Amino acid sequence: MLHDRCKVIVQTEWDGKAADAMVALHAFRSASSVARFRGGRPDGRVAVVLTGTDIYGDMRWAPETARSLDLASHIVTLQEDARKILPPSWRSKARVIFQSAEPMRPKSKARGNLDCVAAGHLRAVKDPSTLFAAMRLLPAELPIRLRHLGAPLDPLLGDEARALQAHDPRYRYLGPQTHARTRAAIHAAHVLVHPSRAEGGANVIVEAVMAGTPVIASRIPGNVGMLGARYSGYFEPGDAAGLARLMRRALRDPDYLARLREQCAARRALFRPATEAGAIRRLVADLVR
Repeated sequence: MLHDRCKVIVQTEWDGKAADAMVALHAFRSASSVARFRGGRPDGRVAVVLTGTDIYGDMRWAPETARSLDLASHIVTLQEDARKILPPSWRSKARVIFQSAEPMRPKSKARGNLDCVAAGHLRAVKDPSTLFAAMRLLPAELPIRLRHLGAPLDPLLGDEARALQAHDPRYRYLGPQTHARTRAAIHAAHVLVHPSRAEGGANVIVEAVMAGTPVIASRIPGNVGMLGARYSGYFEPGDAAGLARLMRRALRDPDYLARLREQCAARRALFRPATEAGAIRRLVADLVR
């Protein structure tokens, strides 16, 4: 998004060579680079991009995180809620830049059943256990199917996924998939189910919205910051019965599913590549002005 106007140097850690500005991804992990860049160039301008663990995890407002945000001339959050929870001194220099995905033409989908997809590596923060429990709560005769994509980063959760697949033919655990296959699965589904317990700004929600697939998600700040406070597809985090209830409603109530689709469609303009590119270009222009 910047190649036509900047020489962009991508590094895990700043190597000390001269640059006009720095965009630091992750306030905590980039703390030493930010401090050295500003120390060597007091007038050097830095934009710090906040991620989920910066603001919702163990690193929230750690001394390293706070130092990066104090030194930053600009702060970027990936969804609306994150900017709201910043203290006033940091909020005044913060802006929201949503991540984007290429739009896909909404796909015609069969009626009478509900095909769901969940995309995310199997680890505690993504809360696949709530997904498993919700499937066990759904009566076996309901035509609700779920395809689950993601690497078993927690081997015990991988074992649980394979055990559920052996017991319930409606659930299929497909393991890690390419980005293209993941997007195709999201595109084909009636809904994306996203039960995560913490998110900085889940790109899988962006991809679902841009594929015309509505979302059923946990009511956590990161998801609300993506879909809006009035979105109708939330269940409380960890509430398997609440998730199962929304899945049944999406199966049985066409008006409810249509409302979710309309609410997601209203967010599409926020997630367009041109919107993200324009915001990033404005950020860099402000950094070097």
